[in-house]
Amino acid sequence: MRKEYDFSQAEQGKFFRKGAKLNMPVYLDKHTLSFVQGVARRRGIDLSTAVNEILKGNMRLTQLME
Repeated sequence: MRKEYDFSQAEQGKFFRKGAKLNMPVYLDKHTLSFVQGVARRRGIDLSTAVNEILKGNMRLTQLME
């Protein structure tokens, strides 16, 4: 790593996009991933859809319990 860097030609906000949305990665532990992969395989859906369906079901349960 250098002691100093020259930012005199830098452009502030060059990559900023107002309203841009980021998809944050979610990391599942080995047991959870295996479970969700099995659900996805049995239902013939992709992993992201399986995770979303499981979470939405959990959200509905949580709302009923409040």
